[in-house]
Amino acid sequence: MDRKEFLKTLAAGSLAACVDMNGQTRAMADTEDAQATLVAVLGGEPGAMFAKGIEEMGGMSRFVKKGQNVTIKPNMAWDLAPELAGNTNPELIAALVKSCLAAGAAKVTVFDHTCANWRSAYEMSGIEKAAQDAGAEVVSGDDKSYYREIQLPRAKNLKSALVHQAILDCDVWFNVPVLKHHGGARMTIAMKNLMGIVWDRQAFHRNNLQQCIADMCTLIKPATLHIVDAYRVVKSNGPRTASENDVVLAKGLFMSTDIVAVDTAAAKFFKQVENIPIEEVSHIAAGEELGLGTMDLTKLNVKRIKM
Repeated sequence: MDRKEFLKTLAAGSLAACVDMNGQTRAMADTEDAQATLVAVLGGEPGAMFAKGIEEMGGMSRFVKKGQNVTIKPNMAWDLAPELAGNTNPELIAALVKSCLAAGAAKVTVFDHTCANWRSAYEMSGIEKAAQDAGAEVVSGDDKSYYREIQLPRAKNLKSALVHQAILDCDVWFNVPVLKHHGGARMTIAMKNLMGIVWDRQAFHRNNLQQCIADMCTLIKPATLHIVDAYRVVKSNGPRTASENDVVLAKGLFMSTDIVAVDTAAAKFFKQVENIPIEEVSHIAAGEELGLGTMDLTKLNVKRIKM
């Protein structure tokens, strides 16, 4: 689907469709007065969409208090330029850093455990410079000494993991993935992004990838807010983008404190770009089964904003 066709679909409102308990399709209701529990912002630039979204979620002061230490976990796993959308958009990360500091954060830390060489990935993604220019400290995830073992008693397969100290030692953390195709997990969204906070990603692949992704989300210290970057979406050949032909300029952003709900909404959005049924992204349903959130978006107060 090219961008012109994509925007026609967007205008028709089908990107915000969800299915009720009887299987009937209906539009996600916009909330007027109640505080939104899921926000979908469409049609703007990354920083502007973030500003609209966080306002609808109750403002950054709802999540960050004065003097707190904040960690931001984007996807910056690959040594790719922002135009190839293999990583979270740097403009979004800069806007988030500035918002946290404006709310009174004492310190904002940004990191990822990269797949490519971490120095190249940090630089080429544009995130390192954007985050530093906005006032954050960017730290490495490429040393086992930075990780501590935690237990995951609610998990089915992944019973323990080595987790980065930036997550374990902060007061507040934000999970900020990019929405993209993934050959193994089918999609990278918020749940999948937690593979970047652990040292041994291969443990997931050895022990049922989809279940282990859900298991990791039983982390006792969950993210404060999940922010899904869907400004540019990799529709095929992910997780490492093959070419610009794999990228759609979708101009979307999703926010929720519910990791299952935000992944459900983003997966439905993705389906308009490339027809991957949400059932194939089975870690989402596995997360719901573990009690991590809901796939039934009709239970939420959803705010949809078109810019």
